[in-house]
Amino acid sequence: MEITRSWREQKAMLKMRFPMLCDHDFDFKDGEKESMLDRLSNKLKKSRVELQLLFAELQTY
Repeated sequence: MEITRSWREQKAMLKMRFPMLCDHDFDFKDGEKESMLDRLSNKLKKSRVELQLLFAELQTY
């Protein structure tokens, strides 16, 4: 997947699409990206595959 949008843009787009998300949901430190993805997956009630597809979709806007 080619990443064309910054992380800040992706977060803003996700927060607009899913108003229940907050900045805290996107927090992660080096080596903790997986835990952030797990939080997003749980909060959005989406599988990791669905979450990956969602991030890929953000690159097409």
